[in-house]
Amino acid sequence: MTVILVLATVVIFLTIDYFRSRKRVSVPVTEPVQELARPARPRSSSVSGFELPDNLRYHPGHTWALQESPTLVRAGLDDFAVKLIGKCDAVLLPKRGRWIRQGQKIATVLRDGQKAELVSPIEGEIADVNEELTKDPGLVCRDPYAAGWLVAVMSPDAQTNFRNLLGGDIARRWMAEAAARLRAKMPALAGAVAQDGGNAVSDIAAHLSEQNWTELTHEFFLT
Repeated sequence: MTVILVLATVVIFLTIDYFRSRKRVSVPVTEPVQELARPARPRSSSVSGFELPDNLRYHPGHTWALQESPTLVRAGLDDFAVKLIGKCDAVLLPKRGRWIRQGQKIATVLRDGQKAELVSPIEGEIADVNEELTKDPGLVCRDPYAAGWLVAVMSPDAQTNFRNLLGGDIARRWMAEAAARLRAKMPALAGAVAQDGGNAVSDIAAHLSEQNWTELTHEFFLT
């Protein structure tokens, strides 16, 4: 009789536990997104024919930085660099995990057997590179501020780095001065680089000799 009572008690508890478990609601676990979202196209100003997005900060070597979190910064080429280079046959990027200093070479763009080197606007560890550029290097020239970005950098001292970059009215004056210097150095480019309004031609290099193109990319890209 005692055995029967024990078995009955066990059955009752199992039945109660069964119905309770049916009422439990499972909460799905959200996995963190590992891949960087594609950057949105920002609002831009036009300065001497060159596009200059208002929400970015610029290195004097014509690269840009966008702070996506307190320590994550995306970087790329500005419109001046893209139009001076003209076309991109290949883009060479650093490996993930490499530490890059602000002002250090971050990318090499190849065009017709020549190369132009660009510097990093930010210091930190390379967290990601734009793999799309290996398949379609021309993307950096067609869409430099969005799909043609170069690298993402984990920068523990991003705030200090950003103090060395240009933004707002200062960036606009800097871009206007860069366009004026380009016109002064190459008078033949008067029709290629806009003075007021309009757009600079998309391939300034096509108007230059091989030597002039090399000299100008070294001067304006600070390499």
